[in-house]
Amino acid sequence: MTDTTSIKHPTPLTSGDFTAAEEPFALFGDWFAEAVKAEPNDPNAMSLATVDADGLPDARMVLMKGYDAAGFVFYSHIASQKGHELATNPKAALLFHWKSLRRQVRIRGNVSPVTEAEADAYFATRPKQAQIGAWASKQSQPLESRFAFEQAIARIAAKYIVGEVPRPAGWSGWRIAPIQFEFWHDRPFRLHDRIEFRRAAPDQPWSKTRLYP
Repeated sequence: MTDTTSIKHPTPLTSGDFTAAEEPFALFGDWFAEAVKAEPNDPNAMSLATVDADGLPDARMVLMKGYDAAGFVFYSHIASQKGHELATNPKAALLFHWKSLRRQVRIRGNVSPVTEAEADAYFATRPKQAQIGAWASKQSQPLESRFAFEQAIARIAAKYIVGEVPRPAGWSGWRIAPIQFEFWHDRPFRLHDRIEFRRAAPDQPWSKTRLYP
């Protein structure tokens, strides 16, 4: 026997109706502010998806280090796997999943490098040990042993024992300029709320569509 009582009278689908939003950046800002309060670890963590030269998808977790109307910014090594893939195909997808809030945001768009000034400014805010690690790591390259990595860290630490650590030339950031957002909120019985925003280009207006769960 199937109990459909709760299905016939579910909780309102649009309670606290985020689906009324007309623009995605403000809505993302509201959700992110709530995630900062609710998530115990890294509310700015996001899955970054790229594709390689053969069209095979790749995904990994990175940390968003800033966002505004121009897009979402993260930093890494230019010679890393993600760096090579973005150089070949400068498009990416992001996914924020805030489990404690039962929400997720999917974002897709074109990717461009941040400016040298932006990369320098952010690198200067990192803890010194992280700055040293950026110099010592040949990200995504084969590593013969952990000891070899620790030796490289020690050499860099000795070099910059006094004074500021400059940004390595091979370390920078990227900005994803969204052309698509999807906001998803969990509802009972998988009657989820989903809205999608799309635009043809960053200078174009947004269109909004409500999606079936």
